[in-house]
Amino acid sequence: MDLRILGAVGAELDGRPVPLDGSKQRTALAALLLAEGTVLSDERLTVLLWGWQPPATSTRQLYTYVSRLRTRLGSGLRLERHGTGYRMDIGDASFDRTAFRTLAAMGRADLLARRYQDAERRLDQALGLWHGPALTGVTEQLRESEASQLEEARLAALEDHAEAALALGRHTELIPALTHQVALQPIRERLRGQLMTALFRSGRQADALAVYDRGSEALAGELGIDPGPVLRTLRQEILTGALAPPEAPERDTATVSHTPAVAARAAQPEAFPASPAPASPVPAVSPPTLTPATEATALTDRHSPVPATLPAAPADFVGRAAETRELLTALRGRRGAVITGATGTGKSALALRAAEQCREDFPQGRLYADLRTADGGPRAPREVLGWFLSALGVPPERTPGGLDERIQLYRTLLSTRRLLVVLDHAFDDAQVRPLLPGEGPSRTLITGVRSHLASLEGLHMVRLGALEPAEAGQLLAAVAGPERLTASPEAAARIAESCDRLPLALRIAAARLAAHPHWTAGMLADRLARPGRRLAELRLGSLDLRSGLRNVADQLDPADRTAAGILAATGLTRLTAGDAAALLGTAADEAEELLERLVDARLLDAWSTDGANGLCYRFPPLVQLFLQPQHAPAPC
Repeated sequence: MDLRILGAVGAELDGRPVPLDGSKQRTALAALLLAEGTVLSDERLTVLLWGWQPPATSTRQLYTYVSRLRTRLGSGLRLERHGTGYRMDIGDASFDRTAFRTLAAMGRADLLARRYQDAERRLDQALGLWHGPALTGVTEQLRESEASQLEEARLAALEDHAEAALALGRHTELIPALTHQVALQPIRERLRGQLMTALFRSGRQADALAVYDRGSEALAGELGIDPGPVLRTLRQEILTGALAPPEAPERDTATVSHTPAVAARAAQPEAFPASPAPASPVPAVSPPTLTPATEATALTDRHSPVPATLPAAPADFVGRAAETRELLTALRGRRGAVITGATGTGKSALALRAAEQCREDFPQGRLYADLRTADGGPRAPREVLGWFLSALGVPPERTPGGLDERIQLYRTLLSTRRLLVVLDHAFDDAQVRPLLPGEGPSRTLITGVRSHLASLEGLHMVRLGALEPAEAGQLLAAVAGPERLTASPEAAARIAESCDRLPLALRIAAARLAAHPHWTAGMLADRLARPGRRLAELRLGSLDLRSGLRNVADQLDPADRTAAGILAATGLTRLTAGDAAALLGTAADEAEELLERLVDARLLDAWSTDGANGLCYRFPPLVQLFLQPQHAPAPC
């Protein structure tokens, strides 16, 4: 069985195409393949098939699509029901995305090890697996969710291939292809630098400098920034004629006449290839096992990559000025920082904003990892360390298998580098500790809900709450457009309060307003004013306030989750331990411990009083709605 998503989604069984019924069935197949053996929930599949307004028959249709897939794909694949979702195990079947990732990783490892012929050949094989834009034939919802990261991986492999070809002295034949790629990706600086290099080495210095100037204009026009230091340094080397020659020009004329894959693909529509003949396999190189110290030494030459895996900060970020200053002071000093707060308070956005503002303070790179899996569970530190080591230039065959060995190598590599490590959606201190750099100039920025993160030594704690009313209004206007809100400031204030002034909820509400130009701000405020549908309104695309709350609630002990639902259902806006004890039929001490666990999970606010009651507690309104029986997840 051959399974494909790098082009038109499809499958072949014994060389014959498997019949698939239109975009919905192709979407179901592609989504299950992209889940990579994890359970894909009915809710997620439904959204990918129909969007947020599925037909009344969507459940029955979903079962039909899956049943037909199971029948048509045959017994070689296992497509099984798990709880409220489906899981696919492809067994020994070939999957083009897996093959592409493996070949691209091997090619990059060869490139970093300066095995340029092997790198070019493997990357050629990887790019040959693409037969058009990824996920052709699926629904718009799945393309919007997944296609961009697949295309990013393709472009990265294309750049690696071009780098290997340049090192082999194939600059002249690369020029047409790179010119085409730069036209398609005008703000991609690595491709532009490769074209400048190819032009200069072909005796076209003026053309190389003109390519730089056009890139500078594109970056300024689209992003409002100047070219980065690598491109600026390359321009200076071209100006002074100091650019180094190819590192490993080939002398075999038969090999030199070979047309690089990137050049061959220039003639294809949208730079995608026709189906090439399979390249001859390249035997894997098995280098000796290295100690952390010697591995670090091997990776500190000029070919070591500068990792830049951090997502972009939201362009419409609003507020948090004092918190941003706190974070920058901590990161620029001798400490890292932890951002904590309830679901939806904008912890990730603030972390990315602070990381962007101190970019120049970490010239040797920035690493990022989401410590939450696709189903909301904690990601294993060993997996994250594998990502980090790869980004730092460690080839897959040199990556240690054990957790302790990965920690040692990771900390050794960071011991002399000044990097920023951003760990997003941390579950607890035990998950984070293996990912902290050791002694050295690197710094760590962590986000998470749980108060357990306060136990991490030497890190500055920043706690987030709701936005100020003025800031909430600014965020609504930034996302929805000021003209939608200035006409009705009273409606804007009602929207903000219905969202508890939480950045995530505000962003979703404003995005819904922007997506419905026929709505007025007052209409949205009225929709949000209805408690029974408020949480359903705060969902759009991949943004869903309930999903974040569910991730937190799922970490509670089942008994605590049930007790929280009972307390939330009372509708009380103020609780004491005595109140909770009476409602739950427990001792006051037990009730207080429960309330404090809910505070630790940021599902409950607490404050002290001067009266005999000591501490008072309240559920934030949106949390209270979520925990009530009609919204809360079922107990395990």
